[in-house]
Amino acid sequence: MNKALMGAVAAAALLGAVGAAEAKTMVYCSEGSPEGFNPQLFTTGTTFDASSRNVYNRLVEFERGTTTVQPGLAERYEVSDDGLTYTFHLRKGVKFQTTKSFTPSRDFNADDVVFSFMRQLDPNHPYNKVSGGTYEYFQGMSMPSLLKAVEKVDDHTVRFVLNRPEAPFIANIAMDFASILSAEYADQMMKAGTPEKVDLEPVGTGPYQLVNYQKDAVIRYKAHPDYWRGKSSLDTLVFSITPDASVRYAKIQAGECHVMPYPNPADLVKMKEDPKVNLMSQEGLNIGYLAFNVRKKPFDDVKVRQALNMAVNKAAIIDAIYQGAGKAAKNPIPPTIWSYNDKVEDYAYDPEKAKALLKEAGFENGFETDIWAMPVQRPYNPNARRMAEMIQADWAAVGVKAQIVSYEWGEYLKRAQAGEHQTLLLGWTGDNGDPDNFLVVLLGCDAANGGSNYAGWCYKPFDDLIMKAKTVSGQAERTKLYEEAQVIFKEQAPWVTIAHSVVYQPIRPEVTDWKIDPLGGHYFYGPGLKD
Repeated sequence: MNKALMGAVAAAALLGAVGAAEAKTMVYCSEGSPEGFNPQLFTTGTTFDASSRNVYNRLVEFERGTTTVQPGLAERYEVSDDGLTYTFHLRKGVKFQTTKSFTPSRDFNADDVVFSFMRQLDPNHPYNKVSGGTYEYFQGMSMPSLLKAVEKVDDHTVRFVLNRPEAPFIANIAMDFASILSAEYADQMMKAGTPEKVDLEPVGTGPYQLVNYQKDAVIRYKAHPDYWRGKSSLDTLVFSITPDASVRYAKIQAGECHVMPYPNPADLVKMKEDPKVNLMSQEGLNIGYLAFNVRKKPFDDVKVRQALNMAVNKAAIIDAIYQGAGKAAKNPIPPTIWSYNDKVEDYAYDPEKAKALLKEAGFENGFETDIWAMPVQRPYNPNARRMAEMIQADWAAVGVKAQIVSYEWGEYLKRAQAGEHQTLLLGWTGDNGDPDNFLVVLLGCDAANGGSNYAGWCYKPFDDLIMKAKTVSGQAERTKLYEEAQVIFKEQAPWVTIAHSVVYQPIRPEVTDWKIDPLGGHYFYGPGLKD
């Protein structure tokens, strides 16, 4: 018996079989142990599932199963005309959880919001250095330069003052790092000389409270009885930590868990036929693409870029590389993000038209180039080498001879950022559901200089639109700007948009109302179990 299976058996003995006797206990076979229980300090989805997504709340949150932002601990907010001041009106009567270390004496209020942000913002804050004091997401979202002040107006009003307008600000603070912790709990633990407890024994306002955690084995939660959205229909939630995907599948078949993440691709065909599994799927919030380095000839010529788009047999790539787990992409943002422009028409596979366009561009006899292929498997590209080989063959058919190039992953990114490539395969997974997170980061002019714009494409008509979209706060107006930007992107063709991969979620048939999170999370408030 291998170690993973022994672990599964031990967990089964610990938990007991999942059945009618424990109908209101949901067991989630998670993929690993969390790094901790404070989502401010860590960046992995494993930690977020174990903390922010089920223990904590944020001022605003993503509606379950969507990228739409909805009210959370703030009932509403106002933005000043200059876009620099956000005033949040906080929900009243919200209770923090009671744990073995802490019994709250008051409801959630503005002090908790100020504490949660100032801990990360102010290097002199008494909690800033606790538990290592690194706030990677907060830094990565440019919050230190963006936030001028986080101020308590009164117990139920908080004001955020920005140094510059930032339309995605609301989506940004719906992210996990912006979870709201209890200032009262933090004060008590600091006075007791145990400030790290705040990060190890979480106290939040969310639907579940941590009961105990056994590293590499199990996390137990119980429903927060006073949860402000109403007590969960599940009395108990258990994370049965099961790193091996095959063992997770065996446990879901045996009824030892109800939900599992990240199935082994080799198991998908079997799962689809398995009556003990409901295999859900949804397009992922990602994009796999081939970028042309437009700073190098002949890719500075839009006709060449358009021709090589037409020369790629995308349907064959989807079939061979993604094997049912991907869909052809036509825009640089996935269809699960608002402002996706479905009216954009992709380049049809047409080698003869591609040849004609190359002739117009002065390349009747083709040219030589390279295709950089990633050395690693990523969610948006399961086999970059094979993909490069297929594109190489497609381009050869129109007279373009391409050499496939690859490096160790770190070296690949370093050289790509230095612009050494002529064309390269890469991709992106979004993390806040805002189009800005794709269009500006991957295609903006600022990102063309040392950022993630590997095409080096800086096109003013496009950049003007996406930068204007940053400064207006209305989503309808931003949508129009982004839709127009996608039209320009397709005309200018700095990329061959390849695919959006599909995310699979196996659940037991008795699980009700499960929704796949487009941002990759696992939420257990809302789903239930049949009686």
